[in-house]
Amino acid sequence: MSRFVMFLLTAKRRWVQALSFLVMNSFVLQSLKAIPCLGMNCYACPGAIFACPIGTLQHFAIIRQVPFYTLGVLSLTGILVGRLACGWLCPFGWLQELVYGLRRRFRLPSWPVSERFGWLRYAFLVVLVGIVPLWTLEPWFSKLCPVGTVEAGIPLILTNAELRAQAGWLFVLKVAILLGFLVWMAGTKRPFCRFVCPLGAIWSPFNRLSTLRLAVDEASCRQCNTCYSVCPVGITVHEDPDSTRCIRCMECVKACPEAAIRLLGE
Repeated sequence: MSRFVMFLLTAKRRWVQALSFLVMNSFVLQSLKAIPCLGMNCYACPGAIFACPIGTLQHFAIIRQVPFYTLGVLSLTGILVGRLACGWLCPFGWLQELVYGLRRRFRLPSWPVSERFGWLRYAFLVVLVGIVPLWTLEPWFSKLCPVGTVEAGIPLILTNAELRAQAGWLFVLKVAILLGFLVWMAGTKRPFCRFVCPLGAIWSPFNRLSTLRLAVDEASCRQCNTCYSVCPVGITVHEDPDSTRCIRCMECVKACPEAAIRLLGE
């Protein structure tokens, strides 16, 4: 585990995120589509090589079965590294950080959102991923998911005349939802991850018991809030290093001027 910890502390995360996107959508390894993707990446994307775990959960809800394999993979990931995949592997998380980065370049206003609405991601998990598919026999989260729209819906519509002719109100709604999130991303750090993502909701509780965790040396910490300024999900780390929002990106560990934040992985 110590080598893994050192990798996290020295790696260029943006390059890892870009590489993850390319691997997840490399097309040539289609035989891996039975394996759950460790990030929000659409199964319907022409190049996708992994299965969407949220789509899989909806499918099993529809057929009234328990997805033991998918739940096992997600639980093992959470136990080992918490929400680390959100910070390092998720393509849609990468997109949110890139869009938010435009805020400074174009001097856009920020739109902080109260974390008291963080419970919404659990509501989306229970209602849209569990109850609604069970009731309607349709995977409504996947139908409306902005990840699917940007990775599969728009590319397929643009490249397939037959699909363009069939596009109706549902596609218009999907595009409107995506545009809404893109605007939100420009002013709020990772809004989809913090308030909507059901995959993040699954991994969130594991942050407080995973093998890989953060710790703060209270004697060294000056509470300068540098950790908050660099955190992609707006956490004041010295107040709650095991926050369920933490995506284990390690930006706070690298930025802390007193080296008061450390990664526990032994």
